[in-house]
Amino acid sequence: MKAVAPRSVDEYIAQQPPAFQPQLEKLRAIIRSVAPDAEEGISYQVPCFRHHYMLVGIGVNKKYCSLYVMSPSLVKAMKGELEKVQVSGATLHFLPDQALPTALIKKIVKARMQENVAKAKK
Repeated sequence: MKAVAPRSVDEYIAQQPPAFQPQLEKLRAIIRSVAPDAEEGISYQVPCFRHHYMLVGIGVNKKYCSLYVMSPSLVKAMKGELEKVQVSGATLHFLPDQALPTALIKKIVKARMQENVAKAKK
């Protein structure tokens, strides 16, 4: 039986294993606190937040929660701050019981907003 593709962030979170749901809700709340006007939606079957352009996304795989930064250059610029984080391309992975620091998530979202505003002005 194939899983039904989520149509909203709420549906996506509800479809995930219970161990992952609190972290997804926490990520969502932190992102919304920094970017309250960001549009929520599903893109590539994961929750994404849009501010002018794609801002960040959240998701899970079998083992990890993920924050999709969507900016390889930002991840590269923050390399020193991400030393203790598992990074794959522009994605940060962490175990559900080992959340990313709130301050780090906020910094990433703010930086992505700045990138998107600059891009929109061009």
